[in-house]
Amino acid sequence: MKHEVIVLGAGMVGVGCALHLQALGKNVAMVDRRAPGLETSYGNAGIIQREAIAPYALPRDLRFLLSGAANRRVDVRYHARDAARMLGPLRAYHRNSAPAAYRQIAQEYETLIALSLETHAQLMDAADANHLVAGQGYLMLYRTERELHSFFEVADERALDGVNHIKMSGADVAREEPSLAGSFAGAVRWTDPLAISSPGDLVQAYARLFEQRGGAVHLGDAGTLRRTHAGGWQVDTADGPTLEASEVVVALGPWTTQLTARFGYTAPVIPKRGYHMHYARLPQRPLHRTIIDAENGYVIAPMKDGLRLTTGAELANVDSPRTPIQIDAAEKIARQSFPLGDRVDPEPWMGTRPCMPDMKPVFGAVPGVPGMWCAFGHGHQGFTLGPVTGELLAAMMTGATPRVDVRPFSPGRFR
Repeated sequence: MKHEVIVLGAGMVGVGCALHLQALGKNVAMVDRRAPGLETSYGNAGIIQREAIAPYALPRDLRFLLSGAANRRVDVRYHARDAARMLGPLRAYHRNSAPAAYRQIAQEYETLIALSLETHAQLMDAADANHLVAGQGYLMLYRTERELHSFFEVADERALDGVNHIKMSGADVAREEPSLAGSFAGAVRWTDPLAISSPGDLVQAYARLFEQRGGAVHLGDAGTLRRTHAGGWQVDTADGPTLEASEVVVALGPWTTQLTARFGYTAPVIPKRGYHMHYARLPQRPLHRTIIDAENGYVIAPMKDGLRLTTGAELANVDSPRTPIQIDAAEKIARQSFPLGDRVDPEPWMGTRPCMPDMKPVFGAVPGVPGMWCAFGHGHQGFTLGPVTGELLAAMMTGATPRVDVRPFSPGRFR
């Protein structure tokens, strides 16, 4: 079965690429081993983060480094053997987190984040998916005055770049979320982001839109990708037909470079795994909006399936054994403040965020491999940046002019 483009990967990034290529007139097929939105895009905190104009830098203060080395933090943990293999990329991550380098990275990163709400809104309208918006904004909650006022300064800096917020005292927090137990120094309420009641459902709504517009979605193994004699691409599907196209987009998240390495392209991905668990709501103690416990590094988000607790980062390979220690540690802290009922899921969900040493996503033509494109490495913001990545990559693939400078995100920077 012939198409013009095959997109490998049906998460938020892959679906965004498929939809925008389709909108520019391309005949597109999308292939994944599972139905759309069931891998990493399924399990995040469900926030379209317009406020996240700066990526997650590696803290450079000695206190963090010492506590992180002890491997007892709630927000960051690691598998020792896996982390040892990541030392080169982690050193580069540390260098890129230095103030001068990070400042330039953040300026480039912001050009993508600035388009996140607009590009999602266009697809949500077209996909009739606005019912999945659970609310606007979320709280960045602080327990100590020192950390709160330090973050007030960060919020004021972001306001200069058009990011809106409201500063809240502890009393303000108590009025807005009376079901929280204990006292808090205060919070920043980011007012621009959108909270989504089911991230996986949003990806699936976008995938249905792709199908309604004539796109083909197949189950299949991306590992069967191969060159044709004519220089195009073929991939097998589980439902029968072998797909063929002149171009392929590899948007497989943390598995992307496992595939591209077969064709000669590698890049230093830092896998950051995350876990989530759902808890029953307590009707007498409602939680009105998503809250990040900033000093402990977890999120509580009201969602379709209950209150979702998502963890920070676990540095471990995709296929390493699950160690949901962070869920247990975060739950112990969260139960002291948040209205969590019984666990709903039989076991914690786990997904892997593909992060790059320079904190920027990777999209564009794969160097030295004609007809192959890629889109991966979005770190914590693949859900937020999937549609804008798709728009920019589609422009590049069709000879149009992207709305922003895409050179900082080129795959060639890792050659």
